[in-house]
Amino acid sequence: MSNGSSLTEFLLLVFTETRELQFLHFSLFLGIYLAALLGNCLIIIAVACDHRLHTPMYFFLLNLSLVDIGIISTTVPKSMANSLSNTRAISYSGCAAQVFFIFFLCSAECSLLTVMAYDRFIAICRPLHYGTLMGSRACVKMAAAVWGSSFLYALLHTANTFSLPLCQGNVVEQFFCEVPQILWLSCSDAYLREAGVLMVTFSVVFGCFVFIVLSYVQIFTVVLRIPSEQGRHKAFSMCLPHLAVVSLFISTAMFAYLKPPSVSSSTLDLVVAVLYAVLPPAVNPLIYSMRNKELKEALKKLIQLVLFQQQ
Repeated sequence: MSNGSSLTEFLLLVFTETRELQFLHFSLFLGIYLAALLGNCLIIIAVACDHRLHTPMYFFLLNLSLVDIGIISTTVPKSMANSLSNTRAISYSGCAAQVFFIFFLCSAECSLLTVMAYDRFIAICRPLHYGTLMGSRACVKMAAAVWGSSFLYALLHTANTFSLPLCQGNVVEQFFCEVPQILWLSCSDAYLREAGVLMVTFSVVFGCFVFIVLSYVQIFTVVLRIPSEQGRHKAFSMCLPHLAVVSLFISTAMFAYLKPPSVSSSTLDLVVAVLYAVLPPAVNPLIYSMRNKELKEALKKLIQLVLFQQQ
């Protein structure tokens, strides 16, 4: 195969050749997928319907839930379908679509987590300026900037990736089309251009991570000075779920794309991919609702309303 234009499909990683275990993989991914859809949809509906949650923090949480639904819907259904039909194939256009949406949505998630850290910083460290800096118009502009820049970045990145000549076959050692795995299929020197783009990308991601860490250093410095134990508890309840989500998503994504080839293996790559592309969308709703009293009350009211209507 001399170049990408001669390819009509890629072959994805299979979890197992045993038919019974393929059904087990399908069932496990189906459970995770349905849990992610249910949890994120409940948050979206609760935030949209409960006027008490019409604040910047929950507005960005709604956007994050939309992103999480998109991320897990990009990777998991195709893997489930392949296990059910006992195949490895994904079309060339389908692979390109996966790469585009992974970059689009992961970039949006990283940007949203950064904006949410900024929101918490202003709310706790600059409370008198919160209404001015985080007004409804400012929040809409931030969200539009996140979605717009992520779309353009994903478009350019996908075009650059699939313009590379592919000379090493069509077997992608991952359960979805992941860029590092596609780079291994490129000709010896051609991948350096895309690798350079990835390094620039993750320099930006690392910058976002540093911004989030510095924001939380200042946030915790202010929180620890709050004389009221109840006030400290409320502040930590707002911040700790976000910090947990940031730690899980950014650390695993950076490891997946920046780890040296010497530590790469199919099993390790698979585990890391699950940690940043499958697990966060499923556990984020749980993380955010566990310590958030307002969100728990809104979700409880929503569930009670649904159950009452079914009776």
